[in-house]
Amino acid sequence: MNKSEWREVRLGEVCNKVCSGGTPKSTNPNYYNGDIPWLNTKEVNFNRIYQTEQKITTEGFNNSSAKWIEANSIVIAMYGATAAKVAIAKIKLTTNQACCNLTINSDIADYRYIYYSIMNNYHELNSLANGGAQQNLNSQIIKDYKILLPPLSTQQKIASILSSLDDKIELNQNINDNLELQAQALFKSWFVDFEPFQDGEFVDSELGRIPKGWKVSTISNYIEKTLSGDWGKDNLVGNYTQKVYCIRGADIPSIKYGYKGKMPTRYILEKNFLQKQLNSNDIVIEISGGSPTQSTGRCCFISNSIIERYDKGLICTNFCRALTSQKELSLFIYYYLNFLYEKGVMFTYENGTTGIKNLDLNNLINTELMIIPPKDLLSEFNLIACNTTNAIQRNGLENEKLSQLRDTLLPKLMSGEISVEEIEI
Repeated sequence: MNKSEWREVRLGEVCNKVCSGGTPKSTNPNYYNGDIPWLNTKEVNFNRIYQTEQKITTEGFNNSSAKWIEANSIVIAMYGATAAKVAIAKIKLTTNQACCNLTINSDIADYRYIYYSIMNNYHELNSLANGGAQQNLNSQIIKDYKILLPPLSTQQKIASILSSLDDKIELNQNINDNLELQAQALFKSWFVDFEPFQDGEFVDSELGRIPKGWKVSTISNYIEKTLSGDWGKDNLVGNYTQKVYCIRGADIPSIKYGYKGKMPTRYILEKNFLQKQLNSNDIVIEISGGSPTQSTGRCCFISNSIIERYDKGLICTNFCRALTSQKELSLFIYYYLNFLYEKGVMFTYENGTTGIKNLDLNNLINTELMIIPPKDLLSEFNLIACNTTNAIQRNGLENEKLSQLRDTLLPKLMSGEISVEEIEI
């Protein structure tokens, strides 16, 4: 690879078009829930965009500064905490005004290379944000930002190497999404809708008609103990000597899909660790941090493979609780709690009228009724769910390794420190 062929260019030089978007007036209901994908900067997070959380109507589009952005455009967040984060729009979409959208000139640049170059320079670009209390970028700063640009053929080779890693990460994520959906669908089919058992005899219960031989009980009857959380200290101080990983509510979605996420390490008292250490088959549930649109009650299952990955030990923060149940019921209860969460039932067990909501866990487990199937069905479901959980964790671990490899190669490829000819993926 001939580094003499690399040149420094402004981002604006490799673009056919640079623009921001617009936001239809939020008070007009006719502008939203249409069929035009509309991207918010919170969705821009070093990723590929295939769908958006919100859609706007043609009327909303026509009465705002929103603009159509072509597929394979690069989207850079400009405002606040998301400033300089980048994504690839894989579909034709519109964005809000906090997005700077780059349509790349394919004659001189590979859009994937530009994406990885911006990703590689995130911290430097982020440092250029200005504007007092809220740190902002603007389109001119982004157009003037300089990157190294090798010949197009080299760009394509670099982009293909890095994209192949992200392709595999994306495939594993999709597999995990499907596995989780299948397990949840199986739980609902068997234990909510009773679909496989319709030909059998049914009897009346507090929860309506249920298969004969099944029973109704509160969750608490199958919970052996509840573990409180801890937060400890940032560093080793005095008697705070036990180093642990600490699960926060924000980490639960990542853990469910096999990732560590940004779970912090903390130092706690050794006696507290002995009382609060998480073990396989525990269920961690978030009890604080709810909002009017997102309830508390998100939960994750602690499998053997998770325990094996955390060599320092594992606890949850004091804004979560852990439930230890009878082993044969742990996955059943976990999916039941997920079912309640998705139905919005957790909202009814929250206290606090304003601000942050808290989950009344004791009330939930002592009041909410669940239907308990016979042991043979529990064992059958447990085996299927256990295999699903283990597969999700394996894929998550592989993705962590792939991400580490990508992040190691990224700066070296982008600087020309290593040649594309040296890489085999």
